[in-house]
Amino acid sequence: MKKIYLSTGNKGKVSEIKEILSDLTYDVYSKSELGINEDAVEDAETLEENSLIKAKFLKKYTDDIVMSDDTGLFVNSLDGRPGVYSARFAGNECDDSKNRKKLLSELKDKEDRSAYFETVITIIDSNNEIHQAKGRVDGKILLEECGEHGFGYDSIFMPDGYDKSFAQMEDCEKNKISHRKRALENAKIILKGLNESSNN
Repeated sequence: MKKIYLSTGNKGKVSEIKEILSDLTYDVYSKSELGINEDAVEDAETLEENSLIKAKFLKKYTDDIVMSDDTGLFVNSLDGRPGVYSARFAGNECDDSKNRKKLLSELKDKEDRSAYFETVITIIDSNNEIHQAKGRVDGKILLEECGEHGFGYDSIFMPDGYDKSFAQMEDCEKNKISHRKRALENAKIILKGLNESSNN
């Protein structure tokens, strides 16, 4: 069976990806199973470039397929910030809570609270060809934190068509509509194509 190595060591993310790809004939592993504990330096200006940096970093260690992702929250009234800097919006030593507080503070006097999450997945196949897939979910930033589930900005983001934040949803509900799920479904199409072409 073919192997895919993920650029993440996050166990929750690994299990989510394994579940979504479970009907494909691939074994999915985290980068730590390759013995890699360091991270790539994400210093690019776009999700596409950061995702590619992570995939290229991992590809140095294996000839198998590698897959990486980068995600950002883009707030329209803040000219798309925090965007590619979502994980370190409140500074390099920040955490999720500080990032949320900074975002709520910057939106204090803004009427337009519309925003979207976007995930970009990069796949580098066994022939070193690069493929990218995207997923997006639109919504708005709430006035205050709501919910106990999730991580990052989940407690202040309400997706369009729902009356609760991502953090008020059970994981199984969020994972059906999330930006990462949508990106993974598009990545799945790429992986199916790779599998079929290698079997011909």
